Amino acid sequence: MAKHQPTADRGADETALMAELESGGGKPQPRMKRKEYLRELRRLHGELVAMQEWVKSTGAKICVLFEGRDTAGKGGTIKAITERVSPRTFRVVALPAPSERERSQMYLQRYVPHLPGAGDVVIFDRSWYNRAGVERVMGFCTEEQAKGFLRVTPDVERAIVDSGVILLKYWLEVGPDEQTSRLESRINDPRKVWKLSDLDLLSYSRWYDYARARDEMFRATDSAWAPWYVVHSDDKKRARLNIISHLLSSVPYTPLEHRDVTLPKRQKAHGYDSGHLMVRHIPTPF
Repeated sequence: MAKHQPTADRGADETALMAELESGGGKPQPRMKRKEYLRELRRLHGELVAMQEWVKSTGAKICVLFEGRDTAGKGGTIKAITERVSPRTFRVVALPAPSERERSQMYLQRYVPHLPGAGDVVIFDRSWYNRAGVERVMGFCTEEQAKGFLRVTPDVERAIVDSGVILLKYWLEVGPDEQTSRLESRINDPRKVWKLSDLDLLSYSRWYDYARARDEMFRATDSAWAPWYVVHSDDKKRARLNIISHLLSSVPYTPLEHRDVTLPKRQKAHGYDSGHLMVRHIPTPF
């Protein structure tokens, strides 16, 4: 396997990536209205279904990674992608903290069984890049382990791509003020309190440690075969639509042909009567 080496073109791509990150994605647009968002999402959901049918029929293999700061909107984006497609085709992987046995293995080993096979779309809600981010910043791995991970990952991803997998890596970037607002919402909303952990609070205090770790991760692992795509997510609705649009544009699926379907007639009852059946019904307070 060829060793990962920066090239002049890659250096230019990296410069553009960092400039995009620092610019905040250009001039901010007004927050998208819910009605417009739902209209566009409905259209994109139809395209995701078309992509799903193409993946199933061709045996394509797609792997999508979502990384980013806490509260950047990874979970909501994944939900928007998957809510109208089949969980048998779109599989979400969100691994818990490694077990004692897994900590003794080669770092990437526990992720490999979750990579897609023919006809699969696998979405990682955080991925092997935990080592470059939270593990490194919070001291869950050594600097030597983190640097070793950054060194070998481009070659590992080259092997994944060479096996026929379409690999997409998204980094969701949220601004400091918006992150504060979202964390405060988690504190005060009983529907969201489960999202708030002690680690989130500690991570919040280390904004620039995460920024430095993110920047080094980009420099080391943004490759021609597995580039990083940065998404500014202060406006969650726009971010979700932009990600879905980019995902669709990155997969060479073909649109579904409309099928003319006529429902057949139902059979006649021929004496069937359910009135004698004794069953329990739930209460109906609504």
